[in-house]
Amino acid sequence: MRLFRHPAPKALGPFSFWLSLPQLITWGSVFYTFSLLMTPLEAELGMTRAESSLAFSLALLAEGLMAYLVGRWIDAGHERTVMTVGSAWIGLGLLGHSQVDSVAGFYAAWVWLGLGMAATLYNPAFAIVTRRYGQDFRRAIITLTFLGGLASTVFIPLFDWWMGLWGWRQALWALAALQFAVCLPMHGWLLQGAPQRPTQAPHRSQHTPAHPEPLRAHLRRAPFWLLALFMVLMMSVTSALPAHMIALLQESGLSAAWVIAVPAAIGVIQVLGRLLLLVFERRWDVHTANRWIPLLIPAGVLVLLAGGLSPVASLVFVVLYGLGNGMNTIVKGTAMAQYVSAAHVGQLNGLLGLPIALARAAAPLTLGLLWSPQHGYTLALWWLLIASVLGTGALWLAQRQAR
Repeated sequence: MRLFRHPAPKALGPFSFWLSLPQLITWGSVFYTFSLLMTPLEAELGMTRAESSLAFSLALLAEGLMAYLVGRWIDAGHERTVMTVGSAWIGLGLLGHSQVDSVAGFYAAWVWLGLGMAATLYNPAFAIVTRRYGQDFRRAIITLTFLGGLASTVFIPLFDWWMGLWGWRQALWALAALQFAVCLPMHGWLLQGAPQRPTQAPHRSQHTPAHPEPLRAHLRRAPFWLLALFMVLMMSVTSALPAHMIALLQESGLSAAWVIAVPAAIGVIQVLGRLLLLVFERRWDVHTANRWIPLLIPAGVLVLLAGGLSPVASLVFVVLYGLGNGMNTIVKGTAMAQYVSAAHVGQLNGLLGLPIALARAAAPLTLGLLWSPQHGYTLALWWLLIASVLGTGALWLAQRQAR
């Protein structure tokens, strides 16, 4: 196996752990707090549910539009600049959001935050550890997601408490302070000495030769496009649910305390799923695990539909969805390197930025439009079920074509 010449990477465990701390804060500060901001912003700015959902859709669209550029910069070795500037960008966006007094300002704030998400969330972080850790990239990604998976557990109750204590505007100041005081310096310190080329080709196969094929060669093959379909559909499902989770659980008849506690528990369940992967991955066939993990998400949605949004069905759904989403993050983060190419993983994932962004941007809005006073979220749940089943099928075909 050929090794490229550059300084040896830092120890996997400490590096991945410290890189996961900004993930915890940024996912919690931006992605998971939106569902808590929807209700007060709708009341203050006179928006409908569809209008407020559009802000999150715009953020996801902006994130996707930046994904390819971010991937190119990381593949070129500029990871430290990308993530450090991204943390500052998020901090400024949260401060700007605290001053919002119009619907247009609300939308502008989330477009700004979406651009920052492209430089700070899992996609750039996964590309960084894939480049640094070669054969151990999958374990590095699993470790990286431990703290990130607790984002909803920590920040949904924390931000809810801060809003009750100070109001939503001042609560956003506290989130901005975390970006400037923790995320920005952490990225600046940790990401020094970025390699200009990957340490080695992970999991050498016909798709990761010693001399990597040009990017265009992979775009002419079925595995890339099938994985694209898998990621587009699954990301649309997992992007639609967080923005509507609170409202959906309120319809199930759960008490107000449980409505906050249940989605917060998803983070713990996600981490449990990733811990299972870390412990048993050397005993499980990785391709078999990749094949069955995504099915947990449609199974959870099916339980919710069959249970008629009852409290029991909602709790079972959260367990299945939490396990599935937690482990499926690893599948999505590693599939391109495993079945297409590790050498171009940043750009390949970046190329999917726009279609994924369009799907993710449409997803929260679609759920808002499918909701009705008569049927609640029933039609929306059917859409989530169909999309997640089709996405899983695309992954199965990609595996078969790659082999």
